[in-house]
Amino acid sequence: MRLVALAVGAVVALAGCGGSKTVTVTNTVTHVRTVTVTKPATTTTTPHTATTACAASSLQGDFVGVPGSAGAGQITYRLTLTNTGPTPCYLSGIPQVQLLSTTGVALPTSPSVQPNQGTAAKISLAHGKAATSDARFSPDVPGTGDNQAPGSPCQPVATVLLVTAPGGGKLDAPIQNPTSVCEGGSMRFTNFAAAP
Repeated sequence: MRLVALAVGAVVALAGCGGSKTVTVTNTVTHVRTVTVTKPATTTTTPHTATTACAASSLQGDFVGVPGSAGAGQITYRLTLTNTGPTPCYLSGIPQVQLLSTTGVALPTSPSVQPNQGTAAKISLAHGKAATSDARFSPDVPGTGDNQAPGSPCQPVATVLLVTAPGGGKLDAPIQNPTSVCEGGSMRFTNFAAAP
């Protein structure tokens, strides 16, 4: 009987050890979400590229001192030409100019390109758009051929910059703060650039 009791005890012990089982269940839930995105229609505007050089009849100009530009006997004035015509036109390089006195007399004028300007771009101007070219010159330091008398201007005072338009004709660009241009009217211009 002892053997039976031992056998029953072993069966009970074994039944207690392996009787429970752990089961892990994984539930996967998938959510489908539809999002509608509406993008505004894009329009591409092709700029009108000018194929004709600007004529004087389509331009308005002025020649104005640049504030804070004076130094070392030099000053910068900015020529601004605005397309007032109905069609696009272009400007390129430096302007062809002549200084004029109050009475319209031609004064010594010698325009040249400023160093390091690179290749001149073609600046296309739609109606109402402008291009600028800056001129650097001496208003009061006499050079060769200038009036050397102390207290006298090196050259007569210029009040108008006469501009020859590349598309033909000439226009007056009034000089704000009329000035002398020393060294025989020597002015070094930048190439035309689109006005900001």
